[in-house]
Amino acid sequence: MDITDIRIKRVSTSGKLKAYVTITFDNCFVVHNLKIISGNAGTFIAMPSRKIKTGEYKDIAHPINSSFRQIIQSKIIEEYSKSEDDS
Repeated sequence: MDITDIRIKRVSTSGKLKAYVTITFDNCFVVHNLKIISGNAGTFIAMPSRKIKTGEYKDIAHPINSSFRQIIQSKIIEEYSKSEDDS
């Protein structure tokens, strides 16, 4: 599965949320609302989620293994860094 498009929409607030991301796989499947978060251990990607009745947030789409999560995260962070350099 190839990542064929990454679109980043920066957030202008000063909090930990830095941007929203839309990612396309194989030009045929898209996932909206991934988030780029600046955390204590560095920048990371949060998967799209929704709030459940208990008040917790549950991912609604996510990789099922850590190696694919790392691939997605590294490509998104790379694209985010490029767009930061263009600013």
